[in-house]
Amino acid sequence: MGGICVNPWLLAAIIAVVVIAVVIKRMIGEPVNARELFIAPAILTGIGALSLIKKTDLTTTDLTWVITGAALGAALGALRGTTVQLVDKGGVLWQRYTGRTFLTLIGALAVTAGFHVLAVKMGMHENARPLQLSIGVSFLGESLMVARRGMASGIPFAPARTR
Repeated sequence: MGGICVNPWLLAAIIAVVVIAVVIKRMIGEPVNARELFIAPAILTGIGALSLIKKTDLTTTDLTWVITGAALGAALGALRGTTVQLVDKGGVLWQRYTGRTFLTLIGALAVTAGFHVLAVKMGMHENARPLQLSIGVSFLGESLMVARRGMASGIPFAPARTR
């Protein structure tokens, strides 16, 4: 059964564009709506999970480290989500990245890099963890925290944009 084969460089470029677009929009500030909050993390996590499923040489050690790394990434994303500024703008919830968000991101990258080095030293294959999965679960953790904080604020989420 054949699957869609995407050039790895093209996939990397698409992922980079998605991540950069999300970060720029959140630096400027954007209305929070559930669909846009979760679509990029879901796509990136899905791509990462698919690439993981396609790997035929994964060991139990690899999977243990990948699952643990995904949980760590989601937790660090949730921590980052606590630093996102949430405000009422025009009667709907808006989010904006702050300086603390970027400091948290830098710290999370250092922790994740250290975790990856440890995982490889403990027997995980170097290429067992897809970057898309790591980015996706991190954004998913952030989105879950922003959604939780947004719902607790009582400020309504923005309606989905119509095109």
